[in-house]
Amino acid sequence: MDCIIIDDEKMARVILKTLCNEIKSLNILEEFSNAIEAMKYLIENKVNLIFLDIHMPGFSGLDFIKTLKNPPKIILTTSDPKFAIEAFEYDFIVDYLLKPIELPRFKKAIDRAEKKEISSIKETKNSLKPVDVNNDFYVNIDRRLIKIDLPSIYLIEAKGDYINIKTEEKDYKVHSTLKKIEEKLPDSLFLKIHRSFIINTKKIIDIEDNSVLIKKDVIPVSRSKRPELMKRLDLL
Repeated sequence: MDCIIIDDEKMARVILKTLCNEIKSLNILEEFSNAIEAMKYLIENKVNLIFLDIHMPGFSGLDFIKTLKNPPKIILTTSDPKFAIEAFEYDFIVDYLLKPIELPRFKKAIDRAEKKEISSIKETKNSLKPVDVNNDFYVNIDRRLIKIDLPSIYLIEAKGDYINIKTEEKDYKVHSTLKKIEEKLPDSLFLKIHRSFIINTKKIIDIEDNSVLIKKDVIPVSRSKRPELMKRLDLL
């Protein structure tokens, strides 16, 4: 099984690699010190198994789990037993290993993962509803109705009583509220990631722990919106 390791502690990653080397069926593809970098890797790469630490700064293992679509098998690795019940609410989590991890217990976890891998039939189809979306909408600017092409919008920012709509061609300053604008936007393209910002998720260039880069704008992402953002990006 192709696998990756996600753990912010270097020594923990070393120990896991050593344990994995004892199992011939395991092939370690990569290791990551944070979940965000692992997500970027998983956009382009498929894995069968993830060894995932729960306690990581910024974006925890449980935050990571909530973003997954069509997830591979996951073995949680942690020194804290209190999340075990919550973790097993997800059927793709095959085991919960407490640190320090010993080889006999590790082998049992791998046996479980391999049996589940063989017996389970993975469904890769996304259950997304087709949505009819208008490609434009109108805004009232200086008593004129201006048509804006929706796909050209990359950022909408609230500034007091006004909304700044940034498009590929130009910016538009509109007297409105973010809530009213949000109601006009298709969910397939746009997401409110902060109380002051709505972004076009198709325009994202890069993602850091607490922000996204769109064009030259670095936009903060509120903690409550991060799982939804990652889920929208179809990372897996």
